Amino acid sequence: MWSTLPFDPLSVIFSYLSPDSFARAKSVCKNWCSCANSAAAAPLPPEARRSQLPWFIALPTRFQKLVCYAHNPLNNYWHTLPLDFIPYPFRPVASTGGGLVLLRLASSTTLQLAICNPFTRQLRHLPMLNTPRTNPAVGVIESPNSSYRIYVAGGMSEAASYVPTLEIYESGGDKWRVIGAMPMEYAVRLTVWTANEGVHSNGVLYWITSARAYSIMGFEVETKKWRQLSVPMGDRLEFAALLVARKGQLSVVGGGGGVWVWELGEDDKWSVIETMPLELGMRLLGGNGSWGNVKCVGGIDGRAVYLYRDVGEGMVVWRGCVENGGWQWCWVEGCNSSVRENQLHNFPIKGLLLHPNLRLCA
Repeated sequence: MWSTLPFDPLSVIFSYLSPDSFARAKSVCKNWCSCANSAAAAPLPPEARRSQLPWFIALPTRFQKLVCYAHNPLNNYWHTLPLDFIPYPFRPVASTGGGLVLLRLASSTTLQLAICNPFTRQLRHLPMLNTPRTNPAVGVIESPNSSYRIYVAGGMSEAASYVPTLEIYESGGDKWRVIGAMPMEYAVRLTVWTANEGVHSNGVLYWITSARAYSIMGFEVETKKWRQLSVPMGDRLEFAALLVARKGQLSVVGGGGGVWVWELGEDDKWSVIETMPLELGMRLLGGNGSWGNVKCVGGIDGRAVYLYRDVGEGMVVWRGCVENGGWQWCWVEGCNSSVRENQLHNFPIKGLLLHPNLRLCA
């Protein structure tokens, strides 16, 4: 597998290595040596690494596909990544930072999690939770050193009662620990109405409810207090998603007759910071007038926001420009434009953003 990994993801991976690790990588094989000798593979200083745009990974939401597709924003090219190293049905949950993906076992009613690296084809099962939970809310907090913490809140117990506690798993460890109680009202709402992973901003882990009118619940990590926020136009939006956009601020992307980006400011006030161009919105819908099946992902470095539907269809991207420091809207063709398969049928996906990496699933 290593000798056949395409040059551009391998080049991106090499650019994150320290000089000593980069030198060792050059001695692995001829393919790696050739890639490492290219200018694009040279190690980057920390400030340059932070400016790189993350890759969009299209993971199947159902296990009928043993592949996922990865889009390199630098050359606008899609790659096929086989998933046959995962031996059981899974559902993607979130990216953890450092090029890793958090998965949940799809064949189990209670939550069972694993970590994988789709580029290195590694998989590691996480230990079982202290309390078996069905359909809890999950959130990930990344650290600058690529460590991470996974939070699980709410859910139903085996006795069919709501679980009003939170558990945390820290990378490098081998166990979950309960960190406190939560109001029963929040446990119920997180279990019943939260379909997406949490979003971390300024010390608070947020989840958005999936039912209109949309609302947001936040867990303050240091104080362990809970808070609630309204969603702008929450009773009229056909879809809404939480993410971190510019400067690490909590944002909401929502649509219904158009698409808006709101940013949370002082005193928990929302303000519109961007509107998707109408022509891109119509192109995204592709003749389907409903915004209900549009999905959205952002977060890594706050550098890009993707709006997408199914795998073979194009995407609308709002991303920062390294050259002028501004942001721009653009269209990205679906993977039909690059992937050479006899028949590439559309299938439901969950999009995640990550930087390709050789990191082990620790």
